Formats: sequence, C-alpha cells, structure tokens
Amino acid sequence: VQLQASGGGLVQTGGFLRLSCAASGRRISTYVMGWFRQGPGKEREFVAFISSTGHITNYEDSVKGRFTIFRDNARNTVYLRMASLKPDDTAVYYCAAKQAGTSRSPGGYDYWGQGTQVTVSS
Repeated sequence: VQLQASGGGLVQTGGFLRLSCAASGRRISTYVMGWFRQGPGKEREFVAFISSTGHITNYEDSVKGRFTIFRDNARNTVYLRMASLKPDDTAVYYCAAKQAGTSRSPGGYDYWGQGTQVTVSS
C-alpha cells in the first residue's frame, strides 16, 4: 500500500484544514487507518484512528472535539478535518495503515505516507 498525504499548509490560530491520505496499490477498505504527527524536537505521536468500516474512531485527548477522522473507501482515501487549530498543532502529519486491530502506537502500523506539514501561526 502506498499512501500520499496532502492538504497541509500555513494557517492562523483558530483556522481549519482538511488533510487527505490517498492510498494506491491496494484497497484500504479492510485496513485500520491512523493519523500521527511529529512536531519540532518531538517524537511521533498518535492523533486519531478509524476502523476499516468507519464505525470506530479514537482521538488523542488534545484534539478531541476539534479534529475529525473519516474515510471514503470508495475513493480509497482517509481524511482528517482539523478545526480550531492551535500553535501546538504545528507538526508534520502522517497517515498510516494497519491490517488488523486498532492501535494508538506508531509501531503497530504497517504502511506510512510521506507526511504533510501543518503550521499554525499565533
């Protein structure tokens, strides 16, 4: 599975962005999909995951109520809608796929995209 993340950019505090993760090479309809981020000088951290059917989602506490993960299996794409952005959200955002079981750990994922930069100015 090849993953291509896009949609990052520069936005002011309180703004919004929608990230996309387009998959190719294989249908992702049976994969759990996750978003992770890595800020300057920080380790990669969990943001959200969504089950293969989309019925189960899970979020890191600091993004609950502001970020929404959703998927369109027909388009082989997963999205992350981000609202009320804060400077602390500044990071490179990565999408990832895993074949079985949900996980908040980066080590649990089998495939990774290249990342897209999100910068939130104060």
